[in-house]
Amino acid sequence: MEFIDPNLVPQRRLNNGMVIPAIGMGTFGNDKFESDEVAEAVYGAIKAGYRLFDGASAYGNEKEIGKAYQRAFKEGIVQREELTIMTKVWNNMHGKGDVLVACAESLRDLGLDYVDIYMVHWPFPNFHEKGAHLSEGRNPDYKPFDLEEYMGVWRQMEKLYDMGLCRCIGMSNVTITKLEQILPLCRIKPAVLEVEINPSFQQPSLFDYCKKHDIQLIAFSPLGSPCRPERDIMEDDVVTWEMPELLEIAKAHNCHPATVCVKWAVQRGQIPIPFSVYENEYAGNLRSVTEDFLTDEEMEKLRKADRNARIIKGNVFLWEGAADWRDIWDHDYERNIPYNEQAK
Repeated sequence: MEFIDPNLVPQRRLNNGMVIPAIGMGTFGNDKFESDEVAEAVYGAIKAGYRLFDGASAYGNEKEIGKAYQRAFKEGIVQREELTIMTKVWNNMHGKGDVLVACAESLRDLGLDYVDIYMVHWPFPNFHEKGAHLSEGRNPDYKPFDLEEYMGVWRQMEKLYDMGLCRCIGMSNVTITKLEQILPLCRIKPAVLEVEINPSFQQPSLFDYCKKHDIQLIAFSPLGSPCRPERDIMEDDVVTWEMPELLEIAKAHNCHPATVCVKWAVQRGQIPIPFSVYENEYAGNLRSVTEDFLTDEEMEKLRKADRNARIIKGNVFLWEGAADWRDIWDHDYERNIPYNEQAK
């Protein structure tokens, strides 16, 4: 197995002083890979040199991944403190006292005394079971974001931090519109925000906002999520890997467009968490950020190529009365004006 020295991987310093790798591995199997397959990939990724892993209770694979961690510890491949392990509270555990229970369950399943980063998965209590389909219709119990409800969740997150059950806390799938309401009320500011970012959906306004407020962005779907669940596929979706600018740069570097996506993410500043169960792919993703960097000209070409095209729209969470998926995101996409439309 190929080994990439973790010391060669760029690092990011969070607002609480934690230093973490600038690339990690995702563990959402897209409802297509079994938990054991994902766990085996995590074990292989540790051996390959990965030191950052993203997870969530909703993925349904924490027990298996926990065994992979314990196996790596037992075999002396890595020490616990060398890994940055992230997970998230699912939407059905937003009630009073539920966040502590959810965290305890994740710690039990993962076989850990603490997680490094604990996040709120979505900013509302709307939840679905694994493998949900849009054909099931909208749940009458679903509701839009409510600041009071969310702050009730965040107060519990702050308590977890106080208790030492996580080294820092973060958010996910939150827009600027929501952050403007939430941040003034936080006793402990989020250290990270996990959102979709890739070359076809760069979220420059959110990127700049988080940089200004010292919140590290973590990018899910950094490759454009070509293997996403059927519920997240729409007819007019942009295919990131078919972007001419991306193909041109990939040809120049003699690599796959996915490799360019990973290089671009790390050089820009967000932390990508690509997922793969295939050794050549996950090892290649890690190796790519240690060599053959994109030029300033190539980075600028990709910046101008932004399509402002969200891939993961979240239709499965829509409540009755919502017009469409744009309501989930507060129409914040309108803040992002693609380069080729700025002069119009």
